[in-house]
Formats: sequence, C-alpha cells, structure tokens
Amino acid sequence: MLSTDRYVELLSRDAVELLAAARLASSDAAVPGCPGWTTIDLVWHMAEVHGFWATILEGSLTEPPADWPPDRPETDEQTWAFAQESARRIVVSCRAADPATPVWTWCDGPGADLASWVVRRMAQETAVHRLDAEQTAHRDFRIDTDLAADGIDEFLSQFYPYTVRDGDHPAGSVHLHCTDTEGEWTIAADGTITIDHAKSDTALRGPAGDLLAVLWRRQTLDSIEVLGDADLAARFIAATNND
Repeated sequence: MLSTDRYVELLSRDAVELLAAARLASSDAAVPGCPGWTTIDLVWHMAEVHGFWATILEGSLTEPPADWPPDRPETDEQTWAFAQESARRIVVSCRAADPATPVWTWCDGPGADLASWVVRRMAQETAVHRLDAEQTAHRDFRIDTDLAADGIDEFLSQFYPYTVRDGDHPAGSVHLHCTDTEGEWTIAADGTITIDHAKSDTALRGPAGDLLAVLWRRQTLDSIEVLGDADLAARFIAATNND
C-alpha cells in the first residue's frame, strides 16, 4: 500500500484531470471501457461516487447515508458542477480523515471498515475512471506505476475473492508479474492468492499500468505478454466480476 499522503496526492491530480479529459470529449461520446455509457454518464458516476464517499468520511458514518444518491441533475452543466464539487469534497475529506477511523464500506476483511480503505479505493477508482475519460478523449494515459501496482493488489484482495465465492474461478493457476516495478502475485487453481513468484499454468506480464487496465477490462490481453495457457488467461479475465 502507498502512504495516505501519496494516495491523496494522486487522487487530487486524477480527479481534476479526469474532468479535464472528459471536457475534451462530447457529452454523448461512447466511453470505451464502460459499455453503454456516454461521457456525461461517466461524469455523473464520478459525481455520485465522490459525493457518497465524501459524505461517509465527513460524518465518520458507520452506515450508508439514507438520502443517497441524489436525483441526477436535469442539465449537463448542472451535472458538471456537481461533479466538480464532489471531486473537491472527496479530496478534502480524504486529506482530513484519520486513517484509523471506523466507517462503513461494502467490503469485508481486515482494515476494510476504516477510512484508510476509502482513501485507497478513491485513489484507485478515480485513476481507472480517468483512464476511461482519457480513452474517450483519444489521449494517451497510463496510471501511475506505483498506484497501478497497488491497484493490482487491491483488485486481487478486494474484488477477485467475490468471484471465487461465486465459484467462477477458472481451473488452473495464474501468475501476474509487473515488469516495470516490484509486484508478483499467484492465483492458485482453488482461487488462493499469494504474493510471490511461482510456476503457474499461465502468466500475465507487463507494465503495472497495463496489467491493471487489463484486469479492469480497459485494455485487451494482447496489450501484455501472455505465457503458457492463453485460453486460461482469457477465462481468468472473463471470470472477474468487475463491471
């Protein structure tokens, strides 16, 4: 994990740049990484997400707010204004929060009920959706390397277990290996995840930003190196519940 200050630094940057990239695309442009969404849908989603978690942190809430989400604004400009204010609030609230404060989250596990979980999640979600906005605007962008490596770890520890619970883990072991920074993970055939280098049925190798983008289906498998069982690699990506 990164330090709280580093998460907030990256969150602050990416929240601003996400909206700046979205402004370059037309409001009705299709978002490649979010089938069925337009640019303004992405902006509204971030307004909801940032506003929701800012409300959790501002009140140190241990239950989700009963009056959320608000009605979607009637005009695009009202949506933009709400998104900008929500982005400001989430940065301020993440910076001000005591990482050890208990708060409500949707996740299970050690530390998942603390403000530190929210700060990490907001930095990660904002970075991935910035990638969506940059792709929609036809601009090149790669998520910060350290944040991306941390994002792979978050994805595997916080999101992938829900797939395993549903019995969707494909038979076979998968190894993920960052080539531009430290970071290796092995997912065994039973879904058990370890942070190590181990022989596996298939290996996915590439820069951390590309690996994270593949996990979140913002890039395809042909953008990274796949060694071993290519069909297993495809099934592994297809099995992830990350829509």
